[in-house]
Amino acid sequence: MAMPHLFDPLTIRSATLANRIIVSPMCQYSSVDGFVNDWHFVHLGTRAVGGAALVMTEATAIAAEGRISPQDLGIYDGAHVAGLARIVRFIHSQKTLAGMQIAHAGRKASTRRPWEPPGAIPLEEGGWQPVGPTAEPFAANYPVPRPLGREELPEIVRQFQAAARRALEAGFDVIEIHAAHGYLLHEFYSPLVNRRTDDYGNSFDGRVRLCLEVADAVRAVWPERLPLFVRISATDWKDGGWEIEQAVELARRLRERGVDLIDCSSAGAVHDQQIVVGPGYQVPFAERIRRDAGVPTGAVGLITEPEQADAIIRSGRADAVLLARELLRDPYWPLHAADKLGQATPWPAQYLRAAHRTTLAR
Repeated sequence: MAMPHLFDPLTIRSATLANRIIVSPMCQYSSVDGFVNDWHFVHLGTRAVGGAALVMTEATAIAAEGRISPQDLGIYDGAHVAGLARIVRFIHSQKTLAGMQIAHAGRKASTRRPWEPPGAIPLEEGGWQPVGPTAEPFAANYPVPRPLGREELPEIVRQFQAAARRALEAGFDVIEIHAAHGYLLHEFYSPLVNRRTDDYGNSFDGRVRLCLEVADAVRAVWPERLPLFVRISATDWKDGGWEIEQAVELARRLRERGVDLIDCSSAGAVHDQQIVVGPGYQVPFAERIRRDAGVPTGAVGLITEPEQADAIIRSGRADAVLLARELLRDPYWPLHAADKLGQATPWPAQYLRAAHRTTLAR
């Protein structure tokens, strides 16, 4: 049987992606009090028009104190649902699936947007004290977190679960738990960050416990018919840190809990990581986890060319590709990629006159 290609459909539970191209979660830092606005509508809607099979929201905070910046999107209040539902309806109108990534920034919360001077936001300017596994900050210019007591961790789990319920109410087809990039769940499983001595630290089983409990809680309220993804960091890119072998075992345990796809990223736990960057540099993590954990994977990271993305799928290295910066440069990358690869993919009716360069202007 021939291997699938980039424009073959992908069915996960009852959801079918029209192709293997997913819009990766990309923070926009443009929200007020967690609410979506016209920027989010245009940003996400344009990528749906552009031909991706699944459009993911940015990391959407499960709690106000779980936002990276005060301008992060939120799903911690029922009032957030209506605006998100409007976006979902438009995405669906383009025959595209809508996904939400739910997240808690942990010790990396209460920090400024990337285009502002870096570092912590003072309390008098609207900042807050973040929480983490310990009282150790991410870096010298980051806020000092308050260590979470063991008795507080069930509330974190409940917040993830409540966020999933609200995402379902808004009409999302896919939910992804953000357990990567040095945010709260990654902070707990990284040995470079989690130095706790209780049963949420002290060993591999202890460090992955919170992530697994969140997965269980979300799967319990997320319908069996709908896919559940988890984004993990496959390595910390530092000696003594989290490595691919541990990532494989975590992925295996997540699969056993009903997780359908592992979104394979890396890094973010510590500021002095040493990342070896190059085209498709994280694809080997997706390939290894797919093979050794027996779970579908998504590949992400400097995937820019149609031939490159197609080769990842055709060679069985991943089941889907997630594009971020390339879709900021070109929201219509999927349509252009199909043309370049000689694959048929539907264009929006409003844009059909531009689908072929030989079409006469009218």
